[in-house]
Amino acid sequence: MVAALAEGPLSSSPQTADKGPQVHLEFSAKVIQRSDGRLREAQLFVKGDRYRLEHRGGVRTDLGYAGVSIVRLDKQEVWFLLSQRRQFLVVPIRPDHRLPLASHLEGETSRLLIGEASSGGRPARLYELTIAGAGGAERYYQWVDAEQDLPLKLISLDRDWSVEYQHVVFSKQADYFFEVPLGYRRWEQPPVPQEKG
Repeated sequence: MVAALAEGPLSSSPQTADKGPQVHLEFSAKVIQRSDGRLREAQLFVKGDRYRLEHRGGVRTDLGYAGVSIVRLDKQEVWFLLSQRRQFLVVPIRPDHRLPLASHLEGETSRLLIGEASSGGRPARLYELTIAGAGGAERYYQWVDAEQDLPLKLISLDRDWSVEYQHVVFSKQADYFFEVPLGYRRWEQPPVPQEKG
C-alpha cells in the first residue's frame, strides 16, 4: 500500500469538478499541507494536467521513501521515484493525490465573496465556501489569485485541514520535470512461485 501524497483527510477535502485544473496553468510554488496537527511541505511544479512534488522528508511507499512524485492526470497515474533503487512505482490516481488547482470545487453549494485580500504577497479575493460532502456540509475560506484564478490558500473551518501555495512563480515549466528520469526502471511485482505437485 502506498501512502497518500498528503496523509490525513485530504481525500475527503474538496476536489476540482473535472480531472484537473480548469485552465492550463504553468507555475512553481512551495505547497504546505496541514492535517490533524501534521505539516507536510513540498516544492511543486505544475504544467496543465500534470504536476511534480519534491517532498521534504519524502513520502512513504511499500518500497521505501520516494523523494519525488509525479502526478499525471492525463494518464490517471502517480509515479513515485525511488532514487536509491533507480526505480519508479506506478499507482492509480486517487482523490487524495489531487491538489486543489481550480477555484471552483466539486460539491460547492455556495460561494460568498468576503472581499479583497492577499496571500503569499499576491493580491487575492477571499471567499467563504460551503461544500456538500458525505458527512454533511463543510465550510472553507479560500484565497483566489486575482490575476490567475489559482486558489492560493484553502482552509477548512470545520476541521484541522488546509493547503497553501507560497512563493508562486508563473512561468513555463520544462517537460522533463513530468517524465521518469533516464535510467529508471518501472517496478514490477515479482511473480509468485507456484508449488510443484
